[in-house]
Amino acid sequence: ELLAAIPSVVYGFIGVMVLAPLIRIYLGGPGLSLLAACIILGIMILPTVISISIDSIQAVPQSYREGSLALGATTWQTIHMVTVKAAKSGIIASIILGMGRAIGETMAVIMVAGNAVKIPHSALDSVRSLTANIALEMSYATGLHRQALFATGVVLFVVIIILNSVAIVALRKRVAKK
Repeated sequence: ELLAAIPSVVYGFIGVMVLAPLIRIYLGGPGLSLLAACIILGIMILPTVISISIDSIQAVPQSYREGSLALGATTWQTIHMVTVKAAKSGIIASIILGMGRAIGETMAVIMVAGNAVKIPHSALDSVRSLTANIALEMSYATGLHRQALFATGVVLFVVIIILNSVAIVALRKRVAKK
């Protein structure tokens, strides 16, 4: 839970000072790249996903586990077939929250992605995310440029809505199967 409270600038700083040089030395390219951004975002969302998943797993009644063990299931079978399946909706919710955080992240991505306004041809190329584009250009944008940045924000909003809708549909199908 403490890791979830670390500001994104700190993650970005660690990415610039540690991760980017490692990528530059061992894989080539500028170091500040799509790969660096993906790794930093993955590390950033892990505390959120893990914390909510643990809460979901701990919310499964102990009687479920005891019943499974009493019927002769091994501990691993109980974990896989009972505990994780009963906590599945919470685990899926944690993944969706993590993905939402990753999609909306700006500062760490600005710092480690390289901010090149071009389509990347490999994971080692520099990129600029939609959120970074809005943050970097909004201060001086006027007219159509400003409208395009607002449209970019709408696109991000629609992506988040689609992500949440897919999760809701998946959870409803799961409940309907029961």
